[in-house]
Amino acid sequence: MATKKTTTKTSNDSAKPKPKSKAAKDRDLRTLDQIEKLAEGAWRAVNKRQNPALDIRVRALSNVSFNQKKRIIELGDKTQSREFFNIAMARKFMQTFLVADKCRELIAADKTITIRQMYYLSKHTVKGTNENTFEEQSESDPIIEDLEVGVDALREELHLYANKKGLVAGPLTVNDTGDEIDLTRMGRGGWGIPSICESDVLQFKKCKAEFVLLVEKVAVWQRLNEDRFWQKHNCILMTSEGQAARGIRRFLQRLATELKLPVYVLVDNDPWGLYIYSVLKQGSINLAYESMRMAVPNVRFIGMSASDYEKFKLTSAVEIKLTKEDIARAEQMKAYPWFADKKWQKEIDGILKNGFKMEVDSFLTKSVTFIAEEYLPKKLRDRDFLQ
Repeated sequence: MATKKTTTKTSNDSAKPKPKSKAAKDRDLRTLDQIEKLAEGAWRAVNKRQNPALDIRVRALSNVSFNQKKRIIELGDKTQSREFFNIAMARKFMQTFLVADKCRELIAADKTITIRQMYYLSKHTVKGTNENTFEEQSESDPIIEDLEVGVDALREELHLYANKKGLVAGPLTVNDTGDEIDLTRMGRGGWGIPSICESDVLQFKKCKAEFVLLVEKVAVWQRLNEDRFWQKHNCILMTSEGQAARGIRRFLQRLATELKLPVYVLVDNDPWGLYIYSVLKQGSINLAYESMRMAVPNVRFIGMSASDYEKFKLTSAVEIKLTKEDIARAEQMKAYPWFADKKWQKEIDGILKNGFKMEVDSFLTKSVTFIAEEYLPKKLRDRDFLQ
């Protein structure tokens, strides 16, 4: 019996990692330098027998302001000292330096991991104790954000990323680290929006779209995608799958600024849906230091509006009674300076006056195709949106 001949496959150039650009290399060197300066500051304090400390800018409502001219939320200069010889701060002090050191190792090795993997990479039991460096990822994620502010480097520059969240389809071709992807050929599943959407890894190529429509819920996106809404209306169809992750916000901002595409947002008619829209528009309190690269001030709120109940003759079947939490959230949002405009006060008051909230999915009480064939076309045609 003849033996089967086997051949050894050799690697080719297309299988090799794409060489890093000079800009990417320079960025890595700058980030390493910032991390090293952080460590050097603590080391100098130790040598002088002083209490080593870090000054981290406070990421809270008390330290943000709304820039009326830029129409974005900006982080202020108020800082909080994180001291080693302070029992209330020592743990976070240690955690910050631990994550910084792991990021330094990643950058030096040119490796990238998820924020979940960073939790495991930096988690261990402190020798001679029963104390873990981290108990939950909910501890490590804020430390990563603190480190971003502390060394003035984005999460991506620390070689960290989050899991993919969000889908997109439509007349746009992108180049993702050398692979050309036609977003009209993504089938029912769409293309998963990467966590890192910077121009050195993701470039926009051919685009025939006239606008972008972002919907809050993936179920609504699936319904519109199945109806080929993006093809009939020549648009890019996106879903944030709830609150928009950083990759989605960056991708959306680049579409708006680089391709000059108008952006419309469709969310549920409740305070949480309005907040999802507002984060896309002017940024968030927690990530105010990134507003310049993620906020889209000209994004348009196309619905779902409180007035849609009467305008589209919906019935009591769509009503979901407001909870105490919903009411409290609505009142809180009314006090935000970026919701001070009369039209937004009226919109929030409309929800409170109705006494109920509505989901975009409730339009299916009219018909399965109502959203795609009647609701959205009428809103676009009548230019019925808030901005």
